[in-house]
Amino acid sequence: MTLEKNTGIKRVLFAARYSYAGLKHCILKEAAFRQEFILALILLPLAVWLDVSKIERILMIVSLFLVMIVELLNTAIEAAIDRIGTERHELSGLAKDVGSAAVLLSLLTCGIIWAGILFF
Repeated sequence: MTLEKNTGIKRVLFAARYSYAGLKHCILKEAAFRQEFILALILLPLAVWLDVSKIERILMIVSLFLVMIVELLNTAIEAAIDRIGTERHELSGLAKDVGSAAVLLSLLTCGIIWAGILFF
């Protein structure tokens, strides 16, 4: 018996539905993502409004998306680790700590980009 794979537009529609479900979950249930999302909703219009070069505007906007992307990946790592088991394990802790460090670095990158463009 062969399973039929979704292809073409059907695959794209399924992928979009799964992506929407992931974003919806993170906005409703993940405080860190919700805070970063709200910050992006405030800063995105500001980036468009500011009198900066095209490349600076792109960097400002992309840096906001970078933070949210890394936070989504961190949430996925945490969910996978939690699914594996609730007992404490050194590697589980390491995976979560490294994911958190990635979020921190993305936030620092975003802050440096915005500060560099606005103040230097």
